[in-house]
Amino acid sequence: MDLHTPHPTTPSCHVVALPFPGRGHINPMMCLCHSIAAISPDTTVSFILTEEWLGFIGSDPKPDNVRFITIPQVIPSEIGRGKDSPSFYETVLKKIRAPVEDLLDRLVPPVTALIADTYLVWSVEIGNVRNIPVASLWTMSASVYSVFQYFDLLVQNQHFPVNLAESGEERVDYIPGLPSTRVADLPTCFYGKGLNVLNRALESISCLSKAQCLLLPSVYELEPEVIDALRQSVPIPVYHIGPTIPCFKVEAHSMPNEDHYFDWLDKQPRGSVLYVSQGSLHSAPQAQMDEIAAGLQASGVRFFWVAREEVSKLKEKCGNMGIVVPWCDQLKVLCHSSLGGFWSHCGWNSTSEAVFAGLPMLTFPIYWDQVPNSKMIVEDWKIGWRVKKGSGEEGLVSREEIGGLVKIFMDLENEEGKEMRRRARELSEIYKQAIRKGGSSYNSVEAFISDISKMK
Repeated sequence: MDLHTPHPTTPSCHVVALPFPGRGHINPMMCLCHSIAAISPDTTVSFILTEEWLGFIGSDPKPDNVRFITIPQVIPSEIGRGKDSPSFYETVLKKIRAPVEDLLDRLVPPVTALIADTYLVWSVEIGNVRNIPVASLWTMSASVYSVFQYFDLLVQNQHFPVNLAESGEERVDYIPGLPSTRVADLPTCFYGKGLNVLNRALESISCLSKAQCLLLPSVYELEPEVIDALRQSVPIPVYHIGPTIPCFKVEAHSMPNEDHYFDWLDKQPRGSVLYVSQGSLHSAPQAQMDEIAAGLQASGVRFFWVAREEVSKLKEKCGNMGIVVPWCDQLKVLCHSSLGGFWSHCGWNSTSEAVFAGLPMLTFPIYWDQVPNSKMIVEDWKIGWRVKKGSGEEGLVSREEIGGLVKIFMDLENEEGKEMRRRARELSEIYKQAIRKGGSSYNSVEAFISDISKMK
């Protein structure tokens, strides 16, 4: 799109969205832009992408007042879009700042506000230099944000550095608004290999004091105490704008399901299929994947497994009770009537989609915020069971354990399971109410749009 072509009508607000170039960051940013576009049709949103990511999502449907604009593909392909997270992160920070600044200086109409991923620590500086208000979008839960906000308390209470063997079962019960949490349920960047990204995470939080506001992809009713506590401690306005998931895809007027896997789902009994996914980036070790495959086969439960590049290998090991696909339209699949549960890595986007769909979860966290998300699902919301009972880099969960757990979990007559499903449906309704007109998230997004239009 020609950056100098005026919008057909003069917008009341021109928002530029700058996501970190990874799927777990681009997707929630785009969902927020959908919400802004729907609530404020006279707002123009310019969504910045690398040329590579435009190739991935450029054909996706979007509102008329959202446009994609690109910066050159300055990130070397060998870096691998996040497979080596620390290297990828450092490369992104170094390579995309200059082209983003150049783009901001050329955009027409003038930019009213910049919504930037919290990971892009220089975004606040480049906005402030240009007198552009910056809203920082955190892409994890409010609870995880709170852990970093009060990092000094972990140090003062001698819970950092973390030693899981000695203090993993000790409780962190002093962070304002946060339910009592085991040390072992803190984000993985506090121990082991995760330490190599901790400083960058803390840096991203420290830069926020110079932003104009913080956006949390949370629904207030599910994290009220944490959000209230953050509003007392964070020196800028805090808006809860979740869930940042593509709810518009499952609305009544959505396009028919054309993907072939829906033909299979349509033939399965109601609530009989277990959806299995380890997310878009990290995976369990191959030996554990083999145990999962054998456990699913032994359980006799129908399953739908999104396995990325490992499809052909896993198809041979899983038997004929399910299907294995490389990718799918996840939220639409989760909302299908044949789905009865979700084996999840507990990334925040997937967790939010499962709650929206009203599905209980088998939690199998691998990395970063997935561990505290698992704790929230199982202990705080009570809509899931853990597959891994411990924490850290421990041994394999056997196929026998997996098979037995999956069989009980998917038994719709199991009394504990019935209560878990009832609770999951209850939370689903809370999520759906939050995004309706007059709901907590709808009102918060509306307030955010109103406030940024006055900041310039």
